[in-house]
Amino acid sequence: MSQAFDDLLEVQAHDTRIDQIHHQIATLAARAERDAAAEALAATVATIEAEQAARDDLGRQQRRLDDEIESVGAKRAGVEAKLYDGSVTNARELQDLQEDSESLARRIRQLEDDDLEIMEQIEPIDARLAELQVTREQRQLVLDDAEVRLTAASAELAVALDAEQQARAELAGRVPADLLDEYEKLRAGHGGVGVARLVGSQCGGCHLTLSAVEVAAIRKQPDVATHCEECGRLLVP
Repeated sequence: MSQAFDDLLEVQAHDTRIDQIHHQIATLAARAERDAAAEALAATVATIEAEQAARDDLGRQQRRLDDEIESVGAKRAGVEAKLYDGSVTNARELQDLQEDSESLARRIRQLEDDDLEIMEQIEPIDARLAELQVTREQRQLVLDDAEVRLTAASAELAVALDAEQQARAELAGRVPADLLDEYEKLRAGHGGVGVARLVGSQCGGCHLTLSAVEVAAIRKQPDVATHCEECGRLLVP
């Protein structure tokens, strides 16, 4: 049985190392850098989308104005043609046509002023979009680099994890099933440590000093599964 206990201690050592590797994988600096880079890129993309939405709205307004300028211009051209083609000779009608032409000309000028105002609003947005696009490309490069480094670091740890898991599986196969099952249950409820070595009169799991009577009883029966009277973990003398 003592060999089974020794094997179980080795299983514990591998389990501890496996837990450490899982923690390393979860807390890789490259992962934090990747997440920060992804967040920065997402913020830039969101800003671009907001700016582009504003640009698109102004573009729609500009197209409506351009269409109206064209429509009013065509209407004025028709009035002007009628005014000067000689088909109208009545003075009152001619005056009305002249007034219509002038009114339409004023409308065109107003529309053109509105169009110019929109163009002036669009210009800085286009400049910001150009700058943001450069920023987006730069942040994408940073993210790509972080992804590469994270993949490399994760792969290295994955190799170490696989080696530990294989070694653990080989040793666990030599431990009696009932003992291994008890160990697993204890490990789950004791912070990942289910078995520990008795060091002097101290439990290697909780590091508390056991009574002399308890220590003597444990050392007297090295082939019997015993537990720390303080923490309940399996103890190996």
